[in-house]
Amino acid sequence: MSETDAADGPPPFGEPFSSDDVEQRIYGTILQTREPTTASAIADSADCDPKTARKYLGWFDDLGIVTRHDGHPATYERNDAYFEWRRINQLAADHSVEELQDRVRELTTRITEYEEAYDAASPAAVDAVTAAEGSDERTIDDVYSDLGDWATAREERDRYERARQQRTGSEREQASG
Repeated sequence: MSETDAADGPPPFGEPFSSDDVEQRIYGTILQTREPTTASAIADSADCDPKTARKYLGWFDDLGIVTRHDGHPATYERNDAYFEWRRINQLAADHSVEELQDRVRELTTRITEYEEAYDAASPAAVDAVTAAEGSDERTIDDVYSDLGDWATAREERDRYERARQQRTGSEREQASG
């Protein structure tokens, strides 16, 4: 591979944010962080000065992207609620009320099919091993796949319903305003 090929391709796996500016590297690091982490550890991962990391983490805290936990030293973690809110806003912006309603209906149909197939109200109520043993058609892998899809469909339906409600409320405000 020539040097130009390497420069045009994605960054090396070990350094996914090396070509980004420091703000993007810190943001990318916080996206990958699953537990409260010190600014120094984030700075190490983002390859920047801890003081710079604290500056951006403070800004991300103000925006709600991270949650700051006071302590000695303070720690930061990704605010999953912010990203959920952002996803719902994007769905509401990208789809009409009718499209959102149609998607809620599709997901509700899929969920109902799983509830009937497994005679349960939620995937958590299903014992996968028992369900596979009691079926001539489903392997344990099929059951786990169904349960994962079912759980995802429930989460997605909730997001689409919240986006639909948001979009409906916005349209009402615009019509009355």
